[in-house]
Amino acid sequence: MTLHSVRPFTLGLFLALLATGLAGAVPEELQAALNAFRPDPAKGWSYTQRTEGDGRSTEEHHDAGKPEFERWSLTRKDGREPTADERREYLEIRSRRQPQSAAPRITEQFDLATVETLRTEAERAVYRVRLRPGEASDHTAEHLQATVTVWRATRTIETIELANLTPFSPSFFIRIESMRTLLRYAPPTAERPSLPIEVRTSLRGRAFWFKSLDADLTVTYRDYAPARAKSP
Repeated sequence: MTLHSVRPFTLGLFLALLATGLAGAVPEELQAALNAFRPDPAKGWSYTQRTEGDGRSTEEHHDAGKPEFERWSLTRKDGREPTADERREYLEIRSRRQPQSAAPRITEQFDLATVETLRTEAERAVYRVRLRPGEASDHTAEHLQATVTVWRATRTIETIELANLTPFSPSFFIRIESMRTLLRYAPPTAERPSLPIEVRTSLRGRAFWFKSLDADLTVTYRDYAPARAKSP
């Protein structure tokens, strides 16, 4: 399983299978954080994104000051400068992806009628919520829950952890022992909005009783900078 196949599989299994609207009353701090939340970096910000998994790694740079289909570039591959062919293949793959704005808002997947307050501290409040199936064929959401940590001063999300409650089989041929995604965000400041720092995913399971689905993936974000204004 290659890095390109592991990444969409693991992230998609946690995120893309779930889709629902918000419902029910929730603590005020949590509601404010959910209203302000966006899973991807804010528009108008450039950054470097590093992806590691399956023994491979890539580094990409997103330049928010460029036209939409010219913003991404491959800067490192497996710790080295990419070849011309690798850059060309990267651009071909990138051209087929949806725009960044199409990223799912995972907060819309929460069943807010099930919110529990786990603890409230001076700086943080921690909540737990179950997930709602997005459609009749969704056999994953019912086995997952989210733990949400909120920065109280800024009413923004610090972390969201998605994890399964018990082993389960989303289909007859697949057995999932454990699934976990952890998303971390920096709090906003006077100079910048809340921005993602890291996404970690882990999957343990088997398909057809013998094929391993084990995979770990880490995506980190750094070198944030506001897009440079265009010259007149």
